[in-house]
Amino acid sequence: MTRAVWLMAAALPLAAQPKLLTNAKLDTRSATASLDREFRALLAAQPQPAWIGYTVAADRASSLGCEGFSGVVHLEPPDQALILFRVEANAVTRIRTIAPDCAIDAGGVPVHWLSDVKPAESVTLLATFVRQPGPADNGALRAVATHAGPEALDLLISIARTDKDSRMRMQAVSALGRTSGPKAASAIRDAIEKDPDAQVKRRAVATLQSLPDGEGIPLLIELVKTARDAEVRKQAMGLLGQSRDTRALAFFEDVLKR
Repeated sequence: MTRAVWLMAAALPLAAQPKLLTNAKLDTRSATASLDREFRALLAAQPQPAWIGYTVAADRASSLGCEGFSGVVHLEPPDQALILFRVEANAVTRIRTIAPDCAIDAGGVPVHWLSDVKPAESVTLLATFVRQPGPADNGALRAVATHAGPEALDLLISIARTDKDSRMRMQAVSALGRTSGPKAASAIRDAIEKDPDAQVKRRAVATLQSLPDGEGIPLLIELVKTARDAEVRKQAMGLLGQSRDTRALAFFEDVLKR
């Protein structure tokens, strides 16, 4: 493994860069003054393929892994996430979000690591890629969904409720399924009841099943009982049957007793 250079976080705070990074031409700089300024400067000076990355505090309800690569198996969700931007020809071509303990092979390309990133500034930066055409937009929404803090949740809710593009509303609804709490659940329920696009409605119903800690099961039960749309009731019933949740089973037993 002569080409691989193992870069440990000894000289920097533990959260400043990946714990295991191989085959990388690494440089680090602080984003204390402005994440957007540092990021845009790197982007403007980067015609060849490279990666720009940083660490942010993660929503513990979000699902983070190593995308099929080797890494630590987290029995409890990690409290940090790595946000990685692939850049080429002075443009972002891909955004990835992975767990902090993943082993990363950079393929010999430059990796520019930014430390001291403020979560709110990260959400603001990612928001600029959400509505751009191409593969970066969906990755941006997924990255936003992993952030801890209200800025990320408020952005997702705003897109889910008000974006003119039904595809963007659908992606935002899916991203809300990776977060927890009543605000996320309420926004998903609003999409089911009020969105004019049938595909968005179906995605919102399906997203309830993916809410962390089974938060969506009572909402699915409520949909079966009260939704005016017959297709919504049918879909909710099917998802409850697939869930094998004890609350769903108790609901079915109650229905059969009537």
